[in-house]
Amino acid sequence: QVQLVESGGGLVQAGGSLRLSCAGEGRTFSGYYMGWFRQAPGKEREFVATISRSGGRTYYADSVKGRFTISRDNAKNTAHLQMNSLKPEDTAVYYCAVGSMSGVYSDSRGAYAYWGQGTQVTVSS
Repeated sequence: QVQLVESGGGLVQAGGSLRLSCAGEGRTFSGYYMGWFRQAPGKEREFVATISRSGGRTYYADSVKGRFTISRDNAKNTAHLQMNSLKPEDTAVYYCAVGSMSGVYSDSRGAYAYWGQGTQVTVSS
């Protein structure tokens, strides 16, 4: 059974940092691009960042560019999202997702086949 487990969420003050982790179980994900999405209360789930299979290419939503960094460790079957200079508007449930073996990466929810259960990030002002 394929499973993605996120961790690292929590409560942080504005300007602070958090590092989210995503551990894959049941399958090796090195052949798939991966991504992070988030969903705030009452809003649609939105794209945050995505990374290619090798980790050599990344793409970010404009709202997080320059503050967040996505990375992956294929040897450990994990992905990470380093979040710096956090703002109250970053408050959301953050989801890790595994995409496809074709294409470099994607910012589309529909391109992702596997999702984690989410981890809450709350940024206080």
